[in-house]
Amino acid sequence: MGFLPFKIGFSAGWEDMCICVDCRWVDRCKAYHAVERQHGVAHLNESPDIEPIEPRIFISVMDMPGGESGVEWDVRACRSFLADHGRWMRLRPGEEIPK
Repeated sequence: MGFLPFKIGFSAGWEDMCICVDCRWVDRCKAYHAVERQHGVAHLNESPDIEPIEPRIFISVMDMPGGESGVEWDVRACRSFLADHGRWMRLRPGEEIPK
């Protein structure tokens, strides 16, 4: 399996959310597919066909109960982003957005 050309940043905070949930291409995007894999959640699409332009994936490390650490992956910027507010929620009605 080849690597996708992601630019990866690091953040100690986790107050911002992945922009993909409000993007027209969320179910077809290879970057979001990778984020889903990191979250361990079911994919919206098993075979995404859009290679996003310059997605910026931020990785946040969080303190969890019991002294453990958690890792959060979020796309915070992407030149392919096309606003479609609530797109993820319409694709998965009644489900909670992965965190």
